[in-house]
Amino acid sequence: MSTLKRVHGYLAEFDGAADIYHAAEQVRDAGYQRWDVHSPFPIHGMDDAMGNSRSVLPKLVFVGGMTGTCVAFTLQTLTQTNFWSSIGLGFLQTLAETYPTIVQAKPTDIWTLPAFFPVMFELTILFSAFTTLFGLLALMGLPRLNHPLFASKQFGKFSDDGFFVCIEARDPKFSQEGTKALLEKIGGKNIELVEDEL
Repeated sequence: MSTLKRVHGYLAEFDGAADIYHAAEQVRDAGYQRWDVHSPFPIHGMDDAMGNSRSVLPKLVFVGGMTGTCVAFTLQTLTQTNFWSSIGLGFLQTLAETYPTIVQAKPTDIWTLPAFFPVMFELTILFSAFTTLFGLLALMGLPRLNHPLFASKQFGKFSDDGFFVCIEARDPKFSQEGTKALLEKIGGKNIELVEDEL
């Protein structure tokens, strides 16, 4: 029984960091959107050469951190102060002052806010860390147990001394003849059609 396969894209090898940098600029200028560069080390300026915009992750982490701060503030004021009833949310008074922190006869109201800072800080860091982890995994499409490029005979070199560009078949501009011709034109070698098992 034959295995059904679909085309993942074209993989082309380049000689070095300078060659792949210029190849990335030409692929970007050709209008491709679904493609990637693989190299054994980070190449300075590659994000600009690929035309990548700034990641949305810092914004997600900021929102996650602010959520942690708000959760900590709400949790502490709800259980230790009469703040909620003082602003007209008396139905929350049943939970208010459940665990008041009374230190040297100081009042248990919103003005004891400095006592809340340690917990607010900790939850800000905790929510930021979780947002970073899960946001990064979501943005990168992980976890993924297998990738079609792993089936390539030459792709294993990218972690040692290989420099590769892969243009994916799901790119709107992808065509088997046109994409292969572009990779040849910009200096790609050992151009390989990578297939993915369905």
